[in-house]
Amino acid sequence: ALSALGIVMLFSTGAFAQESHGDIYFFVKRQAFWLTISLLCALIGALVDYHWWRKSWWLVFIISLALLILCFVPPIGLRINGSRRWIQLGFGTFQPSELAKVAVVFFTAWWFEKFEKDAGRFFKGFVFPIAIVSLVLVPISRQEDLGYTALIGAAVLCVMFVAGMRLRWILPIVLVGVVGILYLAIHIEERRDRLLAFLNPEEYQASGGYQQLQGLIAIGSGGVDGLGLGEGRQKMLYLPYAHTDFIFPMIGEELGLRVTLVI
Repeated sequence: ALSALGIVMLFSTGAFAQESHGDIYFFVKRQAFWLTISLLCALIGALVDYHWWRKSWWLVFIISLALLILCFVPPIGLRINGSRRWIQLGFGTFQPSELAKVAVVFFTAWWFEKFEKDAGRFFKGFVFPIAIVSLVLVPISRQEDLGYTALIGAAVLCVMFVAGMRLRWILPIVLVGVVGILYLAIHIEERRDRLLAFLNPEEYQASGGYQQLQGLIAIGSGGVDGLGLGEGRQKMLYLPYAHTDFIFPMIGEELGLRVTLVI
């Protein structure tokens, strides 16, 4: 249902995007293509015996690591909006950190099954798995992708905790991770500007806070009932990237509070 709603709203907003190349169906067709690929992957994942995935964790891990490195190799790797997160494929772009999420879960699950009795030990239950996962986290953090770094790190710690790793080892890692991400967010100029703009959008309305303010205007103007599907105004180049990260404000403007609450 969410995917169907996403395609409907993408049709409503994507036609006005500057990147549509003059084709009002450009983003709808691209989204439908990747949705089909995703459904096929989900079907394969459900039908293949999980023991096979357990045995092949290293293959997924190596492929994801290689793709992450390719992000820094032009012209394969692409720099978009200040970050090197994408690689250019023949049929479009791909973000390798999406595959890395799966790879680290496969690895940690395999590791703590193989060394189940050592889950509470310092080296086998803590140092070694963290070191191997860091092989993936380091290039992701170098892509200035703090969100995925935090997400993957949190997922790994959850698996380790469930597997039996001692809480007194997890808490320092969480603390160091939070401090490290805040440090990077402050010292990477683009991330610092975004953080300051998020905290004080009115003061940065001419620069980093413009996107947030336009998003707030979109949601507020929709009210409870919305302006009607296709009737939104912010997508007409007032709200940058309305067809991507800020699709939710467009739903609020066109379909109203009732629909956003359901979502």
